Amino acid sequence: MSKAIVIGASSGIGLEVARLLIQRGWTVGVAARRLDLLNNIGAADVEMIDVTSANADSGLMALIERMGGMDLFFYASGIGKQNRELQADIELATLQTNGVGFTRMVGAAYRYFAQQGRGHIACITSIAGTKGLGPAPAYSATKAMQNVYLQALEQQAHARGLAIKFTDIRPGFVDTALLAGTFHYPMMLKPQAVARDIVNSIERGRHIRVIDWRYRIFTALWRRIPRCIWRHIKL
Repeated sequence: MSKAIVIGASSGIGLEVARLLIQRGWTVGVAARRLDLLNNIGAADVEMIDVTSANADSGLMALIERMGGMDLFFYASGIGKQNRELQADIELATLQTNGVGFTRMVGAAYRYFAQQGRGHIACITSIAGTKGLGPAPAYSATKAMQNVYLQALEQQAHARGLAIKFTDIRPGFVDTALLAGTFHYPMMLKPQAVARDIVNSIERGRHIRVIDWRYRIFTALWRRIPRCIWRHIKL
């Protein structure tokens, strides 16, 4: 049986992916900030991990040791808010979680797999990394950073002869607590359907997966909009 660790498994997409992996026969360890939300998932082991904490990578290593190894590292932690007034606390918290926390945890998984000689890193990023979004500057910027970081690690692993696979998962708007509020988001996706697409993409070894077909068309058109036009579009 393959062993997976899911970071950010307490709710939303991370929770649904953890459940689906367990259903498909994986041995799964789960981690999140709120330990009480992890106990009913049916995972083999749990760990309290706050990715913004300086010792979060130590928690990951402890979980790996108790699990007896790791074959798949699935990362689903992240925050995002619209910030049209550019409030400093929102921007800095987003950078701390989506930038520093992401780098800390993905880097720890990469080093583990480099020593092991093989593994699979799969991360939820976002279609928001396609273009800079005025309503959410730090969110779109950190998601673009995540896209490029995974691309760089994939190139580095190949150059080093490491059998590490990468899957960059870029969903559109998903009906989770992250998007709860009064603002109406178009083309909302159900987390269960997104989780099925994610696990299928992992098992098929896809490098980049935009979810779903509507967003694949949307982002293909989106990235072709010239900067001189993009800056005048009101979102």
